[in-house]
Amino acid sequence: MYLIVGLGNPGKQYDMTRHNIGFHTIDYIADKYGAKLTKLKFKAVYGEATISGEKVYLVKPQTYMNLSGDSVGEMAQFYKIPPENIIVINDDISLDVGRIRVRPKGSAGGHNGLKSIIYRLNSDTFPRVKMGVGAPKHEDYDLADFVLGRFTKEEIPVMEDAIVKAEKAVAEIIKNGVQSAMNKYNGK
Repeated sequence: MYLIVGLGNPGKQYDMTRHNIGFHTIDYIADKYGAKLTKLKFKAVYGEATISGEKVYLVKPQTYMNLSGDSVGEMAQFYKIPPENIIVINDDISLDVGRIRVRPKGSAGGHNGLKSIIYRLNSDTFPRVKMGVGAPKHEDYDLADFVLGRFTKEEIPVMEDAIVKAEKAVAEIIKNGVQSAMNKYNGK
């Protein structure tokens, strides 16, 4: 059993922002596997699916980004899911728009959603699918404004392709492990 967690912020004002790419990826995965994200519990909206023969919960924490760990921690404890079976999909400003990078574990790297999950799980050994959203062009640009901003018209199709790749990377992690997903999807 796996938790697949897409990070983002609830509310229409955050829809289609760079910070919500995890939510959009969960929506895509739910569509692809016929899951309905209709359950409300654990401070999350979630649904069930089967990917590569494994039962998965597709999760969109509703706690706002900085408290994502509250939701993830509660679900992991309730379903007795170890960190190694919790796949987190998050935005990453250190990657160019549309790039994805799979990691087996690691620090929060300044990402408050990851920081919250690490704190609540008391572990950083959960796989991540990091999705590149680019970085501000000017160093004096407010980072919060940037990640809460929307993709440009030119970036949208690139991110749509990245969502498809991210879903494939998640399926690969479940079927063949993190290392296989890293070999297939990092650097492309």
